Amino acid sequence: MDVVTRVEIMRSGHIGRWVAVAGALLVTGACAPANGASSVAAPSTPPSSSSSPGGSPDATPVPSPEQQAAEQPPKGDDPVRVPPPKLSKFTYTFPVRGCSTTYQRRLLTLPKTTIWAAKGCAFVAPVGGVVDEVNIKNRWKPSTDVGADREGRFVTVLGDDGVRYLGGHLDSVADGIRPGVRVKAGRLLGRVGNSGNARDTAPNLYFAISWKAGPSFWWVRRGMVEPWDYLDAWLSGNRTFSPKEETLALRAKVGETPRCSVQCASRTAPQPSRTPRRPSRPSSPEPTVSSDPTATSWGQ
Repeated sequence: MDVVTRVEIMRSGHIGRWVAVAGALLVTGACAPANGASSVAAPSTPPSSSSSPGGSPDATPVPSPEQQAAEQPPKGDDPVRVPPPKLSKFTYTFPVRGCSTTYQRRLLTLPKTTIWAAKGCAFVAPVGGVVDEVNIKNRWKPSTDVGADREGRFVTVLGDDGVRYLGGHLDSVADGIRPGVRVKAGRLLGRVGNSGNARDTAPNLYFAISWKAGPSFWWVRRGMVEPWDYLDAWLSGNRTFSPKEETLALRAKVGETPRCSVQCASRTAPQPSRTPRRPSRPSSPEPTVSSDPTATSWGQ
């Protein structure tokens, strides 16, 4: 009896285990996709944006190329012009007014620039200030090439910013422009030409930035600070961009009257010979011919 009972209990235990396994398989089969194994997930399909009257989803409509070309983006507002930041209390203007210009933007020999413009174009004060030097005579000669005369006719202005500005190779100096005259930015100072050592070139303005120094230190006047970055700003950028800081810093570094180091010497003009000439020996006199029939030849 005990043996039979134990056998039945063992059978009932096996049956219970099989029932549990079968139930688990049924549950798993019900949760798994109908077309694949339970371990493989079916790709998800995005829901359609519209459905047909019968309830079936439709494909997302794709516009034709013609429809895409017809689509125009909305027009935006015009850009707002923002003024450049104010970099100094001074306002500058480009030194040649009313003419097409070009100018070099790199150092060749001297820290200055040549502004190419038509003859007669207006040279104007780049900033308010006081006229410092004026030369109305073209004294330069190629035989001597005196350094102080190379810019020909020129005007310098000592700006309110403490910087000196030179315009040289002028064809003429404007009326009323003389040392000590107060000028505003844009005031006519002269007309573009090719005086001085530019006489064999096209008309241009010799433009240089420096600081105040005596006339005998002409190599300071002809240029100490590279000017093209400032010209770029005054022409089409920020008209408050000032060379004051750079100029004063350089003057503090090299001194107010540094020694000339480039193109300093003049030429020596040829001097007439001082060797006395030997008197030439007189030639033998020749008979004179007279229209007077009564006169006789010399020596007869």
